[in-house]
Amino acid sequence: MAVNSTLLDGIVIFVEVINAGSFTKAADNIGHSTSYISKEINKLEERLGVRLMNRTTRSISLTPEGELYFQQCQQIINDAEQAETSVNHHQLEPKGTLKISCPVSFGFSHLRPVFSKFLQSFPQINLELDMSGRKVDIVADGFDVVIRTAGQLEDSSLISRHLFSSYGVTVASPEYLSIHGRPEHPSELSQHQTITYSHMKAPNLWNYQTEQGEHIKVQLNSRVITNSPEMELEMALAGRGITRMPKFYLGAKLETGELVTLFDDYQKTPINVYLVYASRKHMSAKVRSFIDFVIDELGD
Repeated sequence: MAVNSTLLDGIVIFVEVINAGSFTKAADNIGHSTSYISKEINKLEERLGVRLMNRTTRSISLTPEGELYFQQCQQIINDAEQAETSVNHHQLEPKGTLKISCPVSFGFSHLRPVFSKFLQSFPQINLELDMSGRKVDIVADGFDVVIRTAGQLEDSSLISRHLFSSYGVTVASPEYLSIHGRPEHPSELSQHQTITYSHMKAPNLWNYQTEQGEHIKVQLNSRVITNSPEMELEMALAGRGITRMPKFYLGAKLETGELVTLFDDYQKTPINVYLVYASRKHMSAKVRSFIDFVIDELGD
């Protein structure tokens, strides 16, 4: 059913005229000329097909139809003012459900304690967490904030806040290297067992760059391909192959010697973590609170 786009035209002016007691006072209150007020009332009566008030040069009085219409219009304005007050209050006070999408591995390794602390700090906010590696549509899927890891975000109309930076590392277990040998050049990876991440644009193609700027592309024959960074890490720790992943997923595995890095003399591939959201205009208090909180906890 189509809504009449002129349904509310003139209502505010009509109510203001009655409450003010004259066209002149209503014009002063609203900031328009008396002739503009008179024209709007005439248009309203013409649209309704009824006379709402009797007016002379000195006074105005409501007709019976005008009295009924005035009472109902006054209630509409009161309801609208109440709705606006509620929204403004909601904007000022962090409350409601916050829908967040986050890669599951990053969520467990970095955000789990942050989520817990955030809930404690903001008892009127509830969290709806989508923990997966899929790339969601923030607007279409109704997310408030999305955490993304990337070398560089694709250009879009979305707003992003940089959280922190890391880099990708190629790693293997000492056990794997003792059995299969240590590759000294990236091109040798095509002869090795590799563990790759399926959500990459080209999972079986790894790129390297020498310190002199030479680009090297290596086509892989993956022994394991998975959408789970946890599985990548576990397979590498078990000696099932060589993998490449963000350093922040490795925890202390390098320090303990459970994994060792390869190709350290090649340029590091930057990986950034971003908070992404739809717009910075009219941002709700719950979204602003979450973004500021996470940056305080994890930001560079």
